[in-house]
Amino acid sequence: MQLQQLAYFVAVADARHFTRAAELTHVSQPSLSQQIRSLERELGAELFHRSRSGTSLTDAGQALLPLARRILADAESARRAVAETVQLRRGRVRFGAPPSLCASLVPEVLRAYRALHPGVDLRLTEGGSRDLVRDLEAGELDLALIIAAPSAAPAALSVTPLLHEDLVLVSAEPLPRRRARITDLRGRGLVMFREGYDVRETTLAACRAAGFEPSYAVEGGEMDAVLAAVRAGLGPAVVPGMVAARSGLHAAPFAPPGLGRTIALAHGRDLPLTHAADAFRGALLAYLVEADRAGSLPPGTRLLPPD
Repeated sequence: MQLQQLAYFVAVADARHFTRAAELTHVSQPSLSQQIRSLERELGAELFHRSRSGTSLTDAGQALLPLARRILADAESARRAVAETVQLRRGRVRFGAPPSLCASLVPEVLRAYRALHPGVDLRLTEGGSRDLVRDLEAGELDLALIIAAPSAAPAALSVTPLLHEDLVLVSAEPLPRRRARITDLRGRGLVMFREGYDVRETTLAACRAAGFEPSYAVEGGEMDAVLAAVRAGLGPAVVPGMVAARSGLHAAPFAPPGLGRTIALAHGRDLPLTHAADAFRGALLAYLVEADRAGSLPPGTRLLPPD
């Protein structure tokens, strides 16, 4: 049973005449009649009483007519829904980012995308990079900003480095140097993030490369808890530059070669992006390029050149 056959059937039922129905549907009368006969053979019943004066529905035709109208209406609704999605009047984007980016960069990107495509449903997931990678691999996110080393990108993901972000030392009290050194952390009780935060792993690796294990005043916090502990005077912390810029704390970048991280955009390698997600990716990249040109990227970040 084909949609076109049902459309011809409804046209004949409404016109009560094969010739007039053919004119209304812009098809020859023999072709229309052939399609109706084919539909009748498939259903195993005649749908019309045919006479010189016109046609009328059989019992089988009366049973089919409301169903045919509903099927054709549903098909048209499906066409419209797909067309609206392709044209980005509808759709969905499931996007993830770490807490530090959700509180700084991400809101501006969401605002820019919403202005272009107000009908698209935006769903934001906040989480650590490891959790976001897991969600991407499971197909639960379309796109995510993650903290990643390009050389260690998960095989299942397509990862595009976008930004380099400085990590800085923050403290409730003025810091002794304009630029901090990793060795300044030796013997000081640090406020440290919980396990799973990339900043924690980067800080530990830098301290160990300098020949010491850091000591903790307190550890295990999320971003807000870490900043609150620093404000309370419990100790300094290493945090992303974007976070430090809005923290109200004293901050110092690390002396060359510095301490930093790479912010990358990732999506499933084997899952094609939807039209809405691909448009979001384009809006994100366009925002970063324009912000870099205007000098308005968040403090402590710089745009990486494309591969």
